[in-house]
Amino acid sequence: MTEFKDYYSILGVAEDASQDDIKKAYRRLARKYHPDVSEESDAEAHFKEIGEAYEALKDPAKRRQYDELRRSGWRPGDQFQPPPGWSGDMGGGFDGAGVSGFGDFFDMLFGGLGGQRGHQARGAYQQGAPFAQAGRDLQAKVTVDLETVFRGGSERIAVGGKTLNVKIPAGVGDGQRIRLSGQGEPGTGGGPAGHLYLDISIKPHPRFKLDGRNVLIECPITPSEAALGAELEVPTPKGNVSIKIPPSSSSHQRLRLKGRGLPAHGQHPLGDAFVVLRIKLPPNLSAEEKSHYEALATLSDFNPRA
Repeated sequence: MTEFKDYYSILGVAEDASQDDIKKAYRRLARKYHPDVSEESDAEAHFKEIGEAYEALKDPAKRRQYDELRRSGWRPGDQFQPPPGWSGDMGGGFDGAGVSGFGDFFDMLFGGLGGQRGHQARGAYQQGAPFAQAGRDLQAKVTVDLETVFRGGSERIAVGGKTLNVKIPAGVGDGQRIRLSGQGEPGTGGGPAGHLYLDISIKPHPRFKLDGRNVLIECPITPSEAALGAELEVPTPKGNVSIKIPPSSSSHQRLRLKGRGLPAHGQHPLGDAFVVLRIKLPPNLSAEEKSHYEALATLSDFNPRA
């Protein structure tokens, strides 16, 4: 007697899993248990089992037939015989049992799928037979300048024995990873190519510094500008901006420029820019300048250390 199998449990997916989730689960398990690479002692048996489960669930028509049996009360481990008048989706009953390359349960359900040709198309393992397997994913590190991050652009990289012009989307952050579908290693046996994952590194900039998705802009000001206030033009990665320095400003004080940081990207929001004030003195004071500072010291009783 043949036992009823739980194909969903074999693939580790829920009964309401999407077709995409089923495909992903199969590819993950197929890579894990492929007999040519797996070190598991029962890899071949697992591999055939997941191939059978995937063949039953990947096709909506077969999946509907299988789900119909589950709804009628069949459970894993039950001794199974097809209901009277049952005919698999190939319309051949189970007279072709044994030709699919899978187990008796599958053949009872679907009547076999045409022998070796069907076997190879599904990727079921047989010594020396082709196996449709996704290609290996690749990783590469890409270093880009801040200007490219703000406007988007392309970079030429060598990976996996080939050279690619890859698009860098505007707003991608330092340390962020982007995926290029199908740009990994080619698949085998007609399987899809793997993906290429790019880890983004942003070059240091001489004027601007990243703080997450915000940009810090150092702005030197004179003591009189700090004391009295001023209106200045400062550079940002998006162009020059006019800002007002409030009176009595201090070194390290930050002035926010909303929306002047990294552009929005995916789930990452638009950043801001912060102008960081730095009070600077002339390297050499003239005699007149020195006398004015001495007069100010006499007039002012301000103690910054109090």
